[in-house]
Amino acid sequence: MDSQQWDERYSAAGFVWATGPNQFVAAELAGLPPGRAIDLAAGEGRNTVWLAERGWRVTAVDFSRVGLDKGRALSAARGVPEERVDWIVADLCDYQPEPGGYDLALIAYLQVGPKLRAAVLGQAAAALTPGGTALIVAHDLTNLTEGTGGPQDPEVLYSPEAVRAELPGLRILRADRVRRTVAREDGPATAVDTLVRAVRDA
Repeated sequence: MDSQQWDERYSAAGFVWATGPNQFVAAELAGLPPGRAIDLAAGEGRNTVWLAERGWRVTAVDFSRVGLDKGRALSAARGVPEERVDWIVADLCDYQPEPGGYDLALIAYLQVGPKLRAAVLGQAAAALTPGGTALIVAHDLTNLTEGTGGPQDPEVLYSPEAVRAELPGLRILRADRVRRTVAREDGPATAVDTLVRAVRDA
């Protein structure tokens, strides 16, 4: 989907996704001391706002202006100071994060082809300060056969093995397939995600 299609999707009333953080983002990052973070493919900003509420100074990047406007509104409604988040409308095909500028690089559900994914993950790794953390969460390839929902194109799905190889210079702390419960009309179902957490050693 391109930026116009995402703008159209986000233009519906309410939020496409929940307004709270992704469950794995919350579980993995709650214990980190706040610093500077970059949220690549921030969408409607739910993870950005959660980080900002916890004291992080966040750069939120997405190519959907409508999605980021929703994030900005959510941030204001939660009482987050404006100066704590920079909302940047940019395509990750072109955007270059500041090298060595962030204590945290978050990529949640950026479902793109292997070439762009590798480029973005490489830039995220380079954006980290010594001691900085990268967290990647995305729909896993096995979700096609073992899970529910998510993209059906295997080209845009992840695996822990692929992500490990695309985080140069980082030490991998965790690289797993994880399961989450998805609410459906016919009852709860399971989705399978890739989760990788890594750190740039000092």
